[in-house]
Amino acid sequence: QLQLVESGGDEVQPGGSLTLSCAGSGFTLDYYAVAWFRQAPGKEREGVSCIGSGVGTTQYADSVKGRFTISRDTANKRVHLQMNSLKPDDTGIYYCAAESVHVCKLMSDYYPNWGQGTQVTVPS
Repeated sequence: QLQLVESGGDEVQPGGSLTLSCAGSGFTLDYYAVAWFRQAPGKEREGVSCIGSGVGTTQYADSVKGRFTISRDTANKRVHLQMNSLKPDDTGIYYCAAESVHVCKLMSDYYPNWGQGTQVTVPS
């Protein structure tokens, strides 16, 4: 299993913005489909957004469309999740996941490689 490292979680007021980053430890994410999932207290893990390998297509959960943007930072070999107009419902632990395939899916079972997560808190 490959190691993924998330960063950027924080507490932010409603309407604010955060950028999460995911990096591969000892390997490049360029050849991997990468997804962001989140899990709120007492709720199941849900897919937020994903991006295919290389210049891949992207997908977003309906709840974040128009507010979140996933992108690849090829220079720094990272995948970012830019989150704008944050709401209390966005609170949770955000995980990045990766698989060495071209197409991404917002399905947790699709990904064998996971990070430890980073906490995002948007107080109500």
